[in-house]
Amino acid sequence: MAYMLLHHETDDYDAWKARFDADPAGRAEVATAYQIFRGVDDPTKVFIGVEFASVEDAKSFRERLLASGALDTMAVVTPPTVVEVADRGEY
Repeated sequence: MAYMLLHHETDDYDAWKARFDADPAGRAEVATAYQIFRGVDDPTKVFIGVEFASVEDAKSFRERLLASGALDTMAVVTPPTVVEVADRGEY
């Protein structure tokens, strides 16, 4: 399993979410899940985690996303980064 992480900033979450939901790069075709987080102290900060079955799927989608131009009008703080879980614990 692999993930793609992104960090955006937006002054209008509802408009940003509508663009996210439009899915211009076809996220729903390859991803298995996503989570969206917002800053508690600063709700303009939006963090996205998209889950993929493999690193290859995540990397392929990242390239599709970048090529789509969907991020060109967004305030991207951290560009799409493909990661794997290095450690996990439960309490």
